Amino acid sequence: MFRGTEGSNRVPVAITIAGSDSGGGAGIQADLKTFAALGVHGTTAITCITAQNTYSVTAIECVKPEIVKEQIKQVAEDMGIDAGKTGMLYTEEIIKAVSEEISKYNFPLVVDPVMVAKSGAFLLKPEAEAALRKYLLPLATVVTPNRFEAERLTGMEIRSMEDAKRAAKEICSMGPRAVVIKGGHLDMPKDAIDILYYMGEYRIFSMPRLDSKTTHGTGCSFSAAIAAFLAKGEDIPSAVKQAKEFTTNAIKFGLKIGKGVGPVNPLATLYREAAKYGVLKSVREAKRILESFPEVADLAPEVGINVAMALPYPENINDVAAIPGRLMRAFGRVKASSSPDFGGSSHLARYLLEMIRHDPRKRAAINIRFSEEILSILRGIGMKISFFDRKEEPADVKHIEGMTIPWGVKQAIARIGETPDVIYHMGDFGKEPMIVVFGEDAAELARRIVEVASKYRSSQRKGNCSI
Repeated sequence: MFRGTEGSNRVPVAITIAGSDSGGGAGIQADLKTFAALGVHGTTAITCITAQNTYSVTAIECVKPEIVKEQIKQVAEDMGIDAGKTGMLYTEEIIKAVSEEISKYNFPLVVDPVMVAKSGAFLLKPEAEAALRKYLLPLATVVTPNRFEAERLTGMEIRSMEDAKRAAKEICSMGPRAVVIKGGHLDMPKDAIDILYYMGEYRIFSMPRLDSKTTHGTGCSFSAAIAAFLAKGEDIPSAVKQAKEFTTNAIKFGLKIGKGVGPVNPLATLYREAAKYGVLKSVREAKRILESFPEVADLAPEVGINVAMALPYPENINDVAAIPGRLMRAFGRVKASSSPDFGGSSHLARYLLEMIRHDPRKRAAINIRFSEEILSILRGIGMKISFFDRKEEPADVKHIEGMTIPWGVKQAIARIGETPDVIYHMGDFGKEPMIVVFGEDAAELARRIVEVASKYRSSQRKGNCSI
């Protein structure tokens, strides 16, 4: 039963008919995460259970075809299905069973013709390929083969965009309404280009190719995202376009876990959105803490103090919350001129964007004035310290706006062989010397700065008394 998407009070329902990945990176696990991230209720019909991780598939156990059919039936009869996708089907018997059952319902179907895992293990028996062409492709709304799967389906060699176009047209002649040849394996070094063939026309979707080793589950998430957007009422070109953008982010913010190819992260976008309130709340609390203690004014540089915190997986300065106008010294304290906002400090944002590439935990930063005594206090409370020298900055870096700080952070990390808690520089022509302190949370970091300020003021008083 296809319910459509009428009514604003109900959640779209999608089904994934696929195998289970014990490593959680592909298969139904990736599909359910994708559905959830896109606001669609995910249901399942499990076809196979696999024992696998990021580098191998060691065992496959198929579910009885009649049980696969019954899973689809029970979901359809109770909740209805707005769209579905298939993944690992493995045998001719399962393909026939799935085709027979879904032909009873009128929902859009995305077929990901999963044939070989990234580890090289076969996920579709060679003798089942004919059944895929004969029984399942004619029922498909969209088919999403990669280069190698398209070559197997068509018998063509695919090396170029023109080859991919011909293959897409050939697969479309097998019955589906649309075909997307995924470009991840095409010989195009700069861009990942997907080619959609739909209603006799080609559409090209291009994104910069990512140098990433977190691609396990890419095809699963892509096909699941198309199904999710179709379930929400999008047309085919729009669903493919948005799915590509979604999957690119899932790769970009993939999880660096395991010994092999790390999994994509379909929930990255959701995490970022969910984190916005918490980040602003932490920076707001940090502002309150810094304003509440007069001794913090002793640490303020001429340009003022700022406090910043980045969202998870930040991409640019607009993903970093800080205080526009900074906290300036006034009447023996520091006082902010405005409330925290995203994009409030390009200076600290550049520090954080580079630091997070090396250590994703260090999402907060506060700048304070340079002094050897302050450095000594920071060292005394157990903080790892490094520095960069602006005089060593290459000319080609210096002449590009915004490149000095990323270069400096890399130099500071290389200097000690790990990510420091503190980075300082001695300034340059027109640049005030500065210390930047890093932490995991803006409010906690502000409390640490208050501790440093108290120790610094106490040391100054002792020094004055000894004169």
